[in-house]
Order: sequence, then C-alpha cells, then structure tokens
Amino acid sequence: MGSALAGAFLDGGQRTTVWNRTPGRADPLVAKGAVVAASAEEAVASSDLVVVNVKGNDAARSILASAGSLVGRVVVNLSDGTSGEAREVASWAAERGAEYVHGQIMTIAPAIGHADSVVFYGGDEGAFNRHRAELLLLGGRGTFLGDDAGAPALFGLAMNGTMWGTLNGFLHAAALLSSQGVEVKRFVEAASASLTGLLGYLPSLAEEVDRGEYAVPFGALKHHLPAADDLVRESRERGIDVEFPSYTLGLVRAAVEGGHGDDSYSRLVEVFRSGSTTS
Repeated sequence: MGSALAGAFLDGGQRTTVWNRTPGRADPLVAKGAVVAASAEEAVASSDLVVVNVKGNDAARSILASAGSLVGRVVVNLSDGTSGEAREVASWAAERGAEYVHGQIMTIAPAIGHADSVVFYGGDEGAFNRHRAELLLLGGRGTFLGDDAGAPALFGLAMNGTMWGTLNGFLHAAALLSSQGVEVKRFVEAASASLTGLLGYLPSLAEEVDRGEYAVPFGALKHHLPAADDLVRESRERGIDVEFPSYTLGLVRAAVEGGHGDDSYSRLVEVFRSGSTTS
C-alpha cells in the first residue's frame, strides 16, 4: 500500500521522499522519481506534508517519535486502527507541534489514485484544505468528515461491518444453493431486482435509526421471525452452518419478545446497542 501511495503522488507530479523500515523496499520508486531517505527523520525533514502508512497506530506513533521535530509539519496518518487510537495519535501529534489529519483508505492498493477510490479524512480542517489537491491524488473521492480525527476509522469500520455482513449473508446463501445443485449465478440473475432494492432500502433504515422512530405500517419484525426460523431449519437440513442464520434469528426474537414485533427491522439497532443477544 505504501508504494501505491507514493506512486500516486509521483504520478501527480509531486516531489516525493520515501522511507521504509525495510532497507531496499522503497528502491523501486526511485525509477519513478522518488528520493529515498536514509531515516524517518530525514524523510520528515524533507517536506511539510508527512504521510504515514504502516500496520497499526502504535507503529505509526513509534516511527513519528523517532523522526525528530514535527513542529510545523502536517501529519497525515493512513494507518488502520480504531477511532480511539486515531484520536490518541492526534493528541500526541498536536502536543509535538504538528497539524494532524487521519485518513482511512477504503480501497485496495491497485485502485489507489483512481478517480472513484474513496479515502475518508478527519482532523485539522485547515491542514486538509491546504493539501487537498495532493491528498485527492490518492483517491478522487477523498472526503473530509470534520474535525474528529477518529471519524475516518469509525466510518471505515462501519463500512467493513456492512461489507462483511453482506458478503457473509451472500456466501451462506451460495452454500445453501449449491448444496442443492443450484448455480449461484442463476440466483443472482433471478434475484437482481431484490438485491438492488435491498441497497436502496438503507437510506430509509438510516433515517429511522437517526430519528429513533421504528413504527411502520408494513414489514414488521414479527413477520421476519418465522422466515428466519425457516432459514435456520433449511440450513440444518442441508448440512449448512447454522450459526449465521441463528444469530439473525436471535436478534429478531430478542426484539419481538421485547414487545417490538410491530416495529421496523431498524428496531434491531437497539438490540445491538444493548450489547446482548440470544440465539
């Protein structure tokens, strides 16, 4: 990922100094015009904009701590981690005179630099705006979320949770279909309108959650309960893992037994917030 980021800056005509903890790892970038620094301190001293991308915020802070003075530097940390960790690094960097922006990359390395690639940013707005042009070289859909340095990580993890939940549901369905000799692509073709409609349903769910109002005239939770139970039984009969649908059944049952059977599916957010479910 680090090489892809540096490559995007170079492709955008930016003078770029690179440093890697593994000697020689950054050498291929020289052919594209990069200058290889001998140390993190040398790299930081070479530019007002310092971009860090390593595995974890502890590693990022350790490298920055070894890099000498950060006074007057804009530090853009693109390392993965939690929102709390990002805020801690932001405070740490501010104490050392740096302007801090945290970023969360939402694409794979080969897509870095593409017009449709998404990177979430948060932190010092002035610093972000001064370097907006450079940062948009990493992904044309770079989005500044506000002054909370933890927001990018939070948005990224929320997206990952949505992605994994969707993919896991689909792959469980694929296992169920193939257990009866059905080609999965046939299902996708037949259910394409329903799958598209499912994505279109998310804005309505979001509004209900934000308002905290879950009452609906149709699509009540109580109608999901027997269908969820059917999925568990079908999975069991076909020898397919039942943990995934059983978890969903537990969520729905908890809400219905809590007196919310007539509410929208969005009511399940309160089950998640309670921190406890049954299956």
